[in-house]
Amino acid sequence: MNLVLNLLVAAQMLSALAMIGLILVQHGKGADAGAAFGSGSAGSLFGASGSANFLSRTTAVLAGVFFVCTLLLAYFSHAQPGGGGGGSLLERAAVTAPATAASGAPAIPAGTGPTAPATDAALPAPAAPASGAAQIPGK
Repeated sequence: MNLVLNLLVAAQMLSALAMIGLILVQHGKGADAGAAFGSGSAGSLFGASGSANFLSRTTAVLAGVFFVCTLLLAYFSHAQPGGGGGGSLLERAAVTAPATAASGAPAIPAGTGPTAPATDAALPAPAAPASGAAQIPGK
């Protein structure tokens, strides 16, 4: 299975590099200066070169190879046991129970908690944010 994955990655990388090269070599539709002024057949539906030339067909084939390799890599990485697939991270996370003492009581030491519940009156009011030049820190 590892050999198949390595071959798929190699095919994907080669098709990606070849696509990059072919796309950079091709001319755009309006790349010629004469096309801007409406010269000849450059303004036709498919341009002067016909419906598709060798470079554009090769680019389409390489894009298909890249797409198929990507789908196969995703499928094989999900189907492989321990390959990172098999649900979300939340489903794979270990669920732990809170620690309890031997008697079943919570493991919170006595005397560390508040003696009375805090009320809203006991909380200090939040400070107003600074405005204007007071927002700029000093040196």
